[in-house]
Amino acid sequence: MKLYSRGQLVFISMISALVAIAFMAGVGILLLRNHRTQTEAQKMEVAGDAGRLINESQTSPDNSLRLNMNTADIVQYTESERENITVYERLNSAVVNITTEIVAINWFLEPVPQDGSSGSGSIIDTRGYVVTNNHVIENAYKVFINLADGSQYEGTVVGTDPENDIAVLKFDPPRGVTLRVIPFGESSNLKVGQKVLAIGNPFALERTLTVGIVSGLGRPIQTSNNRIIQNMIQTDASINPGNSGGPLLDSLGRMIGINTMIYSTTGGSVGVGFAIPVNTAKRVVAELIETGHVRRGMIDATMIQIFPALVSYAKLSISSGLLVSRTRQNGLAERAGLKAGTEPVRYGSSVIYLGGDIITSVDGQRTDTLADLYAALEDNKPGETVVVEILRGSTKSQLRVTLVDRE
Repeated sequence: MKLYSRGQLVFISMISALVAIAFMAGVGILLLRNHRTQTEAQKMEVAGDAGRLINESQTSPDNSLRLNMNTADIVQYTESERENITVYERLNSAVVNITTEIVAINWFLEPVPQDGSSGSGSIIDTRGYVVTNNHVIENAYKVFINLADGSQYEGTVVGTDPENDIAVLKFDPPRGVTLRVIPFGESSNLKVGQKVLAIGNPFALERTLTVGIVSGLGRPIQTSNNRIIQNMIQTDASINPGNSGGPLLDSLGRMIGINTMIYSTTGGSVGVGFAIPVNTAKRVVAELIETGHVRRGMIDATMIQIFPALVSYAKLSISSGLLVSRTRQNGLAERAGLKAGTEPVRYGSSVIYLGGDIITSVDGQRTDTLADLYAALEDNKPGETVVVEILRGSTKSQLRVTLVDRE
């Protein structure tokens, strides 16, 4: 057996350790190089898959193809999202927040101002004209218009149309300030399923955007004051308190309606909202700016809405319609041949004359109630002629009646 000195043992041990370290370092370098090669190959594969999927999404008829990988740097927004963002960024500053003050009576029977209602509105003219709902500013002592930059102006009421729940306000912007306006669109060619956007101030959360579709068209909706607004647009875009008066927009940012009300059993939005069609607003707003009110035609006769007790007492042959009680002497309705009643009877504190014609429709629209009559004549002006269908005894006939000014 060969013996080694202490120095030799130390030297051999150091050499063995250096060899082992070198071997391990070499193995580590090989493993790291192999890992880098695999990682680069995987990145190239992912990039290739992303490019292939993007190309497929552009050529596929189904634009809803989803990328199941992180390609945010390649595709940031969908086409629909870009539409929403563009419309909001371009037009949100044209939507104003409207607040009011009303006069109340305190315990000492003194008039005191207090906060009233709030809502939304659309700037429609660079001179400072704003369109909103009538119920937003109804009974207001003062009206304040709040812009997107935080500035507030006191507005004046130019005119109101309670029958269509529309009001026009005016404020004076400072010199040098160019207001963003919302352009009027067209509501006659809307389709159910069409995308719509609503901008408003629900619950005082200013300039909120909600998106939905046109859920229905041509809805006749009765307001809280028993007026019927015709051809309302139904939408599932969320409309809440504070949205009233704000614009309902198409995907190009054109106003197609004025958000007005919701149908809800809880008071919150449940996906059934209604907007006044913009074609009604265009017709009404121009007249409000010009004269401050809307002139409408009316048949110059006193009419009674038929009710069950009247049907039973007068032995009428129909149960709905408008009984012509009186006509204006030598008026347009009388000259057109409309016959008034001749037999007076008392009903409560009123006197009804029986035996007159019963109006069943005007211009093809049924007139079961007085609200139906107002709705049928909503877009008719004084001097225009309408076709009135009547029942005289058991005989139906038609008359052409020229309208007078409703006021």
